[in-house]
Amino acid sequence: MKELKLINPDQTMALGQQIATQLQAGDVIVLNGDLGAGKTTFTKGLAQGLGVQRVIKSPTFTIIREYLDGRLPLYHMDVYRLENGGGDELGLDEYFDGDGVSVVEWAQFVEEDLPTDYLSITFTRQDQSGSTVRVAEIKAVGERFQALVAGLA
Repeated sequence: MKELKLINPDQTMALGQQIATQLQAGDVIVLNGDLGAGKTTFTKGLAQGLGVQRVIKSPTFTIIREYLDGRLPLYHMDVYRLENGGGDELGLDEYFDGDGVSVVEWAQFVEEDLPTDYLSITFTRQDQSGSTVRVAEIKAVGERFQALVAGLA
């Protein structure tokens, strides 16, 4: 596990860009954190790093947003509304085993559907009086992401 202090949104996006360079088809990233903690900002950086040209929006109301124009497709998911189940009906395993990168917010609601290897990032707000400081706790679950986490600066 690694903890990184992110002073502003640009650093959060840069973290996403750095991680994107090492991703491959079928990779899953789980994002945790309260509203406004930096999950969508990170995903914007990840998308830039993958070469996605479209504007990244939070998938809160659509559950899954697909961005197919990058080096790898990006599937951005917000499964908060599935807290009573329903991951099976979305075909999450098809995304997780597919040709793109899946970013899953609120993944605790579909924990049983997650693959054995994924990257978990928990964002915590450290703001006092309007500051944008965040701490990103980055953890490899399984073997796939261990080298990636070790190499993060």
